[in-house]
Parts: sequence; structure tokens; C-alpha cells
Amino acid sequence: MRAPARVVLPVPVKCLVWDLDNTLWRGTLLEDEDLVVSPIIREVIVGLDARGVLQSVCSRNDHDPAWARLAALGMADWFLVPEIGWGRKSDGIRRIAERLGFAPSAVAFIDDQPAERAEVAHHLPDVRCYRAEDAATLLDLPEFSPKTVTVDARRRRTMYRAGVRRTDERTRFTGSHDDFLRSLEMVMRIERATEDELSRVEELTLRTSQMNATGVHYSDATLRALLDDACHEVLVATLTDRFGPHGAVGVVLLRKHPRVWHLRLLATSCRVVAFGVGTIILNWLVDQAARAGVHLLADFRATDRNRMMEIAYRFAGFDESPCDCADGVLERMSDAEVQVLHLVTGARQAPGTVRLIAPVLTERPPSRWPSPDRAREGGRSVTSGEPG
Repeated sequence: MRAPARVVLPVPVKCLVWDLDNTLWRGTLLEDEDLVVSPIIREVIVGLDARGVLQSVCSRNDHDPAWARLAALGMADWFLVPEIGWGRKSDGIRRIAERLGFAPSAVAFIDDQPAERAEVAHHLPDVRCYRAEDAATLLDLPEFSPKTVTVDARRRRTMYRAGVRRTDERTRFTGSHDDFLRSLEMVMRIERATEDELSRVEELTLRTSQMNATGVHYSDATLRALLDDACHEVLVATLTDRFGPHGAVGVVLLRKHPRVWHLRLLATSCRVVAFGVGTIILNWLVDQAARAGVHLLADFRATDRNRMMEIAYRFAGFDESPCDCADGVLERMSDAEVQVLHLVTGARQAPGTVRLIAPVLTERPPSRWPSPDRAREGGRSVTSGEPG
């Protein structure tokens, strides 16, 4: 019997780029006095924004009158890093993607002109192109329909707009990088995840590839099963600064054994790589493990995009040195591509560029750990719900 075909879900669209004339509005700016945005188009724009899909503009027009018309129509605030001018649209879309930090495969483009769509498709084949007459259907398409809409998704436009202002500030700043980071007045909170936050955690593991230590996606159901398990810590890191919130920027899945803590997953947002978020979280974990008198193990599986995460682990001091602290802990490791890195912990200094607010991980009583015999019953943990 033939195996059923595997269903491949479309890559989510993170940014939709709109043409203006006869696409976003009816008519052309150079010829028509009365330009109208239909209620259906407004509904699509508002709906995509509520789902966390960012939107921008790439149009062949003079920038100032086009942007003034968008403002007069009450539409300008919906669009980030617009590219309005007379160059090739593929170049404009490439600049939009670069400024927002997206791969072309995460970007879509909608235009009424077949020639413009063909030019973009030729130079940026990973960008998905849609006809203007398809605009009314976008909210029904799976690539524009995330499974869950988190708090961070609903305010993604605000966070990215703050990010653009932050980048502009960095361009003007004349001091050192560390001085700039201190000027941001950043506050990072590391907290034990709640049920309400799990969708944010799952979304972060889905959206993050460059800074995901294993490339593994943990579902909401898997993480939810671990919340009340004393052997596991599911932690979420959030970041704010004087420009506004960055939202959830890091997730940690930690398995606690009496002699060693096992870092099963560390994923951080690519948007905050320059702020050293991964290093800050790692150093905090190392310090907490040292306070508990345990070593640290960390899973790492190389992918084609997460080299930066490996560098962060190595820089923190993790290596492949064997240690008997791992005895009886790694019995379930079945993925040959997963390396288990080891670290003898020691006290680490608090970060100098961020105010860190975090729990003390030793506060959960050791008596809640299962006995070693029960934890290894049948060659696997039967009390922790530990993911494979």
C-alpha cells in the first residue's frame, strides 16, 4: 500500500509588500484626484496586522506625495520601511526584507501589473507574488493564517517600528557598542512560563532558526505537559528598552537531575542577536547551576543556519569533554546528529549592559525529583514527561 502523501505546510508570510496604484487604492496617484481604498482592502490590512503579518509598500511614484496621500487616507501607520521611487521593485523589496531582517521566502508582494510581478519573481524567486484581484482572499490563505496569534504577534508592527528607530539611533551613535547598549536602558526578564505564555514560546521555536540550538520545534502540548513537572524548567525571556518592548526573545527547556542540569533547548530571537541575549541567558544559567553545585549539559544539533548558536555555546565554555555527571542521564539520546556538550560550572558576573530580573532556579525543592530508580525505569523517565 502506498504511504499517504506528506502534507507540507506553506512557509508563513512575515511581511506583505503592497503596490499602491490600482492595488492598495483605486486609481493612479499621477492621474486621479480621488483615490479610494475599498473597505475590503482596509479589512485585509487590519486583519493581517492583527495576525502579526507586517506590511510595507513598494510603488513607482514620487515618495513625498504618495506618502502624504497614505497619511491623508489614514493608512500610513500600517506600513513599515516603505520603498517609493522609480527604481526596480525587486531592489525595493530586497531592501525592505533586509531592513526587517527577513529572508525573501518570508516576504510576499501584491501588484496589479503582470510585468512588475514577473520582474520581482525573476530577481527574487523566493518572494511569493499575488495579483491585485486576489487581495480579498489573502486572509483565507494558509500562509497568512498562523495557528495561534500571540500577544507579541498582535503588537509586532509596534515592536518592529521601535526596532527601526533603534537602528537609526545606532547609526547616529558615536560611542562604543557597549556604550550604545547601556544607553538603551535594557531590562531582561527571565520567568517560568505560564500556560498563557506557551503560545509565545512555541511561536519562538517555530520562527527561530539561526539561534535555535537544536532546530527542534516543541509543540504547545509538549511544553504544557512539562509546566508542572518539578524536573523541568520551561523559561521565557522578554526584553524591553527605552524604545519599547522586544517581546519574547528567548526560550529555555531545562531538565534538572540531582548532579547535572540538561539544557535540552535554547532558542533566541534573531532580532536581538546584536544585544547578546543568548550569551546573557547562558551565563545566567551557568551561574544558577554553579549555585546549585551541578554541571551543565547542553544539546546541540548543527543545522545549515545555527552556526552562531554553536559559537555562543563554545564561547561560554561548553565542550565535548566526558564526565561521569552524565551517567544515567543520556540513555534516551537517539539522534546521532545531536552533540551533548559539557560544562563544569562556576560563578558568572551579571551582565553590564542589561538589567536582569530572573528567578532562583534552586527554589524548587529537590524532594520533588523522582528517585533515580523510578526515573530510569524501563530505560526512560516515566515521571517527567521528558521529550525525546
